[in-house]
Amino acid sequence: MFDTLSESFKNALNKIRFNDDEKSLLKALEELKKSLLKNDVHHKVVKELLKNIETRTKQAGIGKQNFLNALQNSLNQILNTNGNYGFVYAAKPPTIVLMSGLQGSGKTTTSAKLAYYLKTKNKKVLLVACDMARLAAVEQLAQLAKQIEVDIFKLENALPTEIAKAAKKKATDEQYDVMIVDSAGRLAIDESLMQELKSIKNILEPNEIFYVADSLSGQDGIRSASAFHQEINISGIILTKFDSDTKGGIALSIAYQLGIPLRFIGSGEKIPDIDIFIPDRIVSRLMGAGDIQSLAEKTASILDEEEVKTISKKIKKGQFTFTDFIAQIENIKKLGSMSSIISMIPGIGNMAGALKNVDLDNSNEVKKIKAMVNSMTPKEKDNPNILNGSRRKRIALGSGLDVSDINRIIKQFDNAAKMAKRLSSKGGMQDLMSMMGQMKGKI
Repeated sequence: MFDTLSESFKNALNKIRFNDDEKSLLKALEELKKSLLKNDVHHKVVKELLKNIETRTKQAGIGKQNFLNALQNSLNQILNTNGNYGFVYAAKPPTIVLMSGLQGSGKTTTSAKLAYYLKTKNKKVLLVACDMARLAAVEQLAQLAKQIEVDIFKLENALPTEIAKAAKKKATDEQYDVMIVDSAGRLAIDESLMQELKSIKNILEPNEIFYVADSLSGQDGIRSASAFHQEINISGIILTKFDSDTKGGIALSIAYQLGIPLRFIGSGEKIPDIDIFIPDRIVSRLMGAGDIQSLAEKTASILDEEEVKTISKKIKKGQFTFTDFIAQIENIKKLGSMSSIISMIPGIGNMAGALKNVDLDNSNEVKKIKAMVNSMTPKEKDNPNILNGSRRKRIALGSGLDVSDINRIIKQFDNAAKMAKRLSSKGGMQDLMSMMGQMKGKI
């Protein structure tokens, strides 16, 4: 995400060659203006941002670092709106969330993503199917609830208001922490949609009303969000489809023009691909500095602390097995798409686009490894050293692979295990950095 905006900032920065050169500053600002407008940032936002950057840079003294600082501070100022970020729980559970938005914005999927995020926080979540306008919506939500192992409440042949009332009673009686209500959407805003939402709102008295906005909708999305806000008073916005193809300008425009806090962003198609929208962290990604804090929080919510300690000990002792490897592949999948993970790592966020289509479920190499491991006995999985020629032939036959494939995978696994053991030893990371430095010098 933000790939094109980040590149725009770099291009603008490169226009500043000398200190105290006002002409270079004007060139940088002009370059930035063109890029921001091209990336769907509203002209009023562009004007405000450029004015702030110019003022701050001149006050500190024209130069690359001061321009960079001014850009960062100005972005923070634009994105910081009054209100909360992330998820805020009610003083008395359940916290009731009403999801709203136009049809096709990804509202139903986002409801499930939010439920999954809360589940990783050890919250008891109830999904409620109130979208009776779209026939497939209830079934879609039911399938997603089953996939993430979260409870769902649905009623056939009932009005959305009746469903909402019954769901609220269930959530209260059965002590759910959070209730997420997927409401109906339309292709365009109409009176019946708004009346239905108002009726549901009156019954639920929700703690939060989230508007789900398609990041690709541009200014139309902002106008729609504004209309919803006038009718039902939105408390936060969730941006969907915010992958590397998105220009990114809507994030700046929606915060500045509407003054409604952005609460989450959907950064990929997978259920775990949802991140809290915290302005300074988002600006850090925009500036190419990654977001290690969010990555650490995401990892901590997925990985078991004892499991991490056990794996670390095994790696240090060179005892990492195929069983451990498959378990870690499953853990990585829980973090979300590779592109969203990479975007959080400082210095290599620009690789996110290249890794956009990396799928650990459909990768041919991972499929081969899984087929090989599934053809092993428990003893072979935990003791790769016993894999002699006859065992490898049997595994190849059972997995549908060639013996050469088996030999190659085992060799790669052995080399990776040795490298991991080396890096886990004292001074291991220094050795790696030194090696990378030598390679860089040869490129």
